[in-house]
Amino acid sequence: MRASIGAGAKPIVAKIAGVMVGDEYPPRIMAVINVSPESFYQGSVARSVEEVVRRAEMAVKQGADFIDVGARSTAPYKDTDIPLEEEIRRAVTAIRAIKENTSLKVPVSIDTFSARVAEEAIRAGADIVNDVRGLKADPDMARIVAEYDVPVIIAAHKPRLHNNVNPVAVVMEALQESLEIARRHGVDEGKIVIDPAIGFFRPQNPPWYVWDATMLANLYILRGFGKPVLVGVSRKSFIGAITGRDKPEERLWGSLAATAIAVYNGAHIIRTHDPLETRDAALLAKYIASQRLT
Repeated sequence: MRASIGAGAKPIVAKIAGVMVGDEYPPRIMAVINVSPESFYQGSVARSVEEVVRRAEMAVKQGADFIDVGARSTAPYKDTDIPLEEEIRRAVTAIRAIKENTSLKVPVSIDTFSARVAEEAIRAGADIVNDVRGLKADPDMARIVAEYDVPVIIAAHKPRLHNNVNPVAVVMEALQESLEIARRHGVDEGKIVIDPAIGFFRPQNPPWYVWDATMLANLYILRGFGKPVLVGVSRKSFIGAITGRDKPEERLWGSLAATAIAVYNGAHIIRTHDPLETRDAALLAKYIASQRLT
């Protein structure tokens, strides 16, 4: 067994918006609700306030511990720019709908790399900031997170990427850079979750699907940061490249396989479009991992 996840290793644990996350807890499920019609998976898009509320209630019934609201697509291979005011309008409308029109107690995160969007979302009730660009896209993001004292999910992000590099080394370096930004701005160390950004690195060599597979196979290395790890693999294109499933609608089974591998290798939170199925896959993987011989 790998020493990094073996007996005697310091357990990873954190309280994220009231939810205990870490080695000694079940894998947590973050359900995606997009209000961005340009999102790559149309099955994730809620097109009305009523649908946002319905999807949120259903996600919690299916086992979601968090709800992640996305108001613009962040897919790196698509031109998805929208006006900032439109992103704010979508985010605030959806978050208020969840907070005001449901009895749900689960924390809500805002998926954005804009500090203005994050601040308006927090004011509307968001509990967590999920920044897929690791505090690097907007110089005010870390300040906003620290000022409002909210948990933050920091994804690995490199604005410029060379070819023929080691995916794990690049992700480790990118995360270290983001953690240093967080420290400089006084972000609470105990409220940080890290994300290897599956699907966001797009070098020509190695191909993106090799990159993502390499990260999942070696995910346990991220334990060195001592932070909970979130992984989002749901219906992403690397699954299609490996299985030949071109449409996101056809990638559920591959998503569940990737989820199981991620949890087995140490993921604590899984971000998904399919909370019911993902919960079962994650629980089984966590249980099997607990039976390793030491």
